[in-house]
Amino acid sequence: MENEQEKVDEVEANGSEIDSLKLENETLARELKSRDDAITELEQALTGKDSEVTAMKQALDDATLKLKDMGEALPKAVAAYKEIVAQANPGILAEMINGDTIEGINESLKNARALVERVRQEVGAEAARVRVPAGAPQRTPLDLSALSPREKIKYAMEGG
Repeated sequence: MENEQEKVDEVEANGSEIDSLKLENETLARELKSRDDAITELEQALTGKDSEVTAMKQALDDATLKLKDMGEALPKAVAAYKEIVAQANPGILAEMINGDTIEGINESLKNARALVERVRQEVGAEAARVRVPAGAPQRTPLDLSALSPREKIKYAMEGG
């Protein structure tokens, strides 16, 4: 009978172990289902992110093309600005206005204006120092006092 009792105990132990394994199996099945759901969500999120990345790449390509177009148009715009500045400042030689950027052109214009003003001041100062009367000088009569009487007669006969 002991042998039978041992077998009954063993069967009951196996039964409770089976119940425990069934519980563990159900728990693992729930965890597996939960992980599968999480994987599905992550795959959907990844698909969405892939779409976003594709859209961002397209936007970047578009922006790069626009930037390239702007880069090609910028030198033309700067050259046009330089020409307008030269026309707006006729007192300054166009060769004095230079630069590859608007700021550079503005700076060269400022320097050219300063140079022109300095030259004007120096020319004005030089003109003030060297006063030349306007027109021809007045005619003065010939000094006949140094001539001999014969030379005076000759001068008068020649129509002098």
